[in-house]
Amino acid sequence: MCAASSRSEVPGIAIRGSSAPRFQEAIDRFGRLFGGGRGGGALTVYHRGQRVVDVWTGWADAAQTVPWQENTAALSYSTSKGVTSTVLHLLAERGLVDYAAPVAEYWPEFGVKGKANITVAEAMSHRAGLSRIGVFARSVEELADHELIEDRLAAAAPDRFRGIPAYHAISYGTLIAGIARAVTGKSMGELYRTELAEPLGEIGLRLGDPGPDAPITVARTHGSELPFGIPQAGTVIKYAARTPVPGAGFLRSIYTEGLDRLSVGPEPAILRGELPGANGVFTARSLAAVYNAIATESALFPRARVRAMARLQSVLPDRNLLLPMGWRLGYHSFPVVGAPQAFGHVGFVGSGGWADPASGLAVGFVHNWAPEARLLPRDQFVLIGLLSAIVRGAGKDAGEPVALPKAG
Repeated sequence: MCAASSRSEVPGIAIRGSSAPRFQEAIDRFGRLFGGGRGGGALTVYHRGQRVVDVWTGWADAAQTVPWQENTAALSYSTSKGVTSTVLHLLAERGLVDYAAPVAEYWPEFGVKGKANITVAEAMSHRAGLSRIGVFARSVEELADHELIEDRLAAAAPDRFRGIPAYHAISYGTLIAGIARAVTGKSMGELYRTELAEPLGEIGLRLGDPGPDAPITVARTHGSELPFGIPQAGTVIKYAARTPVPGAGFLRSIYTEGLDRLSVGPEPAILRGELPGANGVFTARSLAAVYNAIATESALFPRARVRAMARLQSVLPDRNLLLPMGWRLGYHSFPVVGAPQAFGHVGFVGSGGWADPASGLAVGFVHNWAPEARLLPRDQFVLIGLLSAIVRGAGKDAGEPVALPKAG
């Protein structure tokens, strides 16, 4: 097990698991995120191949009756994009995919209506011009049929952002899954298992509802189940997406009929089927293990492959997010002080996976928050504070293994 601290400085917060003493600041920050019964979550950190933080706290249900456990997983939204991209990099390392090749070389049906020359690298850096999910999925129910959406992506014409970074909020994962299916004959859900979960010995890497017999359980949403916490979100976003205001591009990338129903109810639509860019269900431990394979010399990824994965693809601001995302091949730049070249992928409301090959750090963070009536919640940026504390901790002397107390 990893090295661990023997104290918690967050009053009233039970933090379970283990952590090296040098990461105490990160543990305290982690605990404060869940003060006042605000949901639950987990954090795992690797440093130079050793698991040095593995903690969890809070509640896995809205009623605060089910404590977060060691194998509790969370719907992690766009954190899925980083994991899905990692699968395609494994196929590239095996020689099945070339980043510079046209997508149509592997997926012939894709090479129509002006898409014949779109490369794998362009698809992986949000430059395919296929970001508007409502063009391909006419309802949230159709989103569950990933093969249908793959077929419609292949048959579609790109929009005016072809060649320019414009965040494919939902369609990204299905596009990458279509490439992967073309060269393997397998769905992305199956590839999660064969290419990542089994080689890494991790159980917490799934797409959609893992089912009642799975060795992990899925935390229920804590907070508003409405998209962005907005009443009548489907109608609001539908009309806002039609306006020429800043941010409308992002709204167009997520809008489809029935968006209000996406996360509502005991069996939310977002957990049905495979949405490889949006419905990954991860434990922090498994997510960190994926990024650890990238951050350190591993059997899965030689350093030359990691350098290719991390290569900056465009310095232009993203047209849908209105931010300079620094897109790599399936990841965005995620620098913090002390780790200027780090990268990974954050999900809605702040879950995320992160790697810094320069220092050998890798992080997985998941939780079950949902925002209350905020279109751009400040929680989206909580991972930055955690990462900063983790980087500082990594520079301190190592400590001996000690488990955290069961209550702080």
